[in-house]
Amino acid sequence: MEDLLNGYFLQVLTFVCINIILAMTIYMTLCTGILSLGNAGLMSFGAYTSAILTVQYHVPMPVGIFLGGVMAVLVALVIGLPTIRLRGLYLAIATLGFGEVVRVIALNLEITHGALGYSGIPSMGSVLSDYASDWGLLDALEIDSQTGGQLLVCLVLLVLTVLIISFWYRLEHSRIGRAMAAVKADEYAASLSGINVVYYKMMGFLFSAFFAGVAGALYAHVTFFISPTDFSWHRVVDMLLYTVFGGSNVMWGPVLGAAVLTIVPESLRSLAEYRDIIYGVMLVALMAFRPDGILSYDAVKWIGSLFGKKKAVPVEGGEK
Repeated sequence: MEDLLNGYFLQVLTFVCINIILAMTIYMTLCTGILSLGNAGLMSFGAYTSAILTVQYHVPMPVGIFLGGVMAVLVALVIGLPTIRLRGLYLAIATLGFGEVVRVIALNLEITHGALGYSGIPSMGSVLSDYASDWGLLDALEIDSQTGGQLLVCLVLLVLTVLIISFWYRLEHSRIGRAMAAVKADEYAASLSGINVVYYKMMGFLFSAFFAGVAGALYAHVTFFISPTDFSWHRVVDMLLYTVFGGSNVMWGPVLGAAVLTIVPESLRSLAEYRDIIYGVMLVALMAFRPDGILSYDAVKWIGSLFGKKKAVPVEGGEK
């Protein structure tokens, strides 16, 4: 129990959840066949929106986090309408450029405190520990407020991450998900069959934007400090790595990739100067031997067959 309540362990698990959400935002756009690299910029809108609202206007934290997602959606609408018709690398470059423009603007705006960064952001752990203390939960568990706050943050983010994954799983297996899959497979054939290609691409892009904004807001309230450098191009590279490493063709790929690539660097921290070398070799080896990532369609089907019931094979005449 003491290991589970270790502050470092809880912090790593918290960032695992945030990174899973970020990886899912890349996957959401990939579901419609587009690669958007502007998620770091959208993440920054969510982070700064929630930070400014909660610090300067004393908006409740849950409302600030939600409005951070809404702000990211509004920005995505502005940049998505003229760029969503672009294909392949053209869209990727356009959205990556958007992210860099946002970073430069944030560096020069007074409201974001520029390069100095935005500090004094309300701590999610402190807010949750205050509620838990009022309810007598911390006394019942016999833990201090700091550990209790970290534990509650971790639990809240775990629940939120599971809800987001469940939401996308249900959407992916619905009529909307099938339409998105058709657009990804062949835009021309999908349009001939009556599917509004731009509509479904935009839908995937806006869902991705909302959750990127929410992830940014969560990041702000977990770290208590944000700066434009937190949302530069390296953040997009991390998101893309999570998705590609785990497997970009199945939903569980980004989840696994984000978890592994968040935990492994931390577990190698004791190796100091060798950590980046081992990390890089691991990535190169996986891409060489499993270019589709750790998880593929076949791997997921095989894992599912281990836990699922075997279906009877139909015989001639429809009898089983």
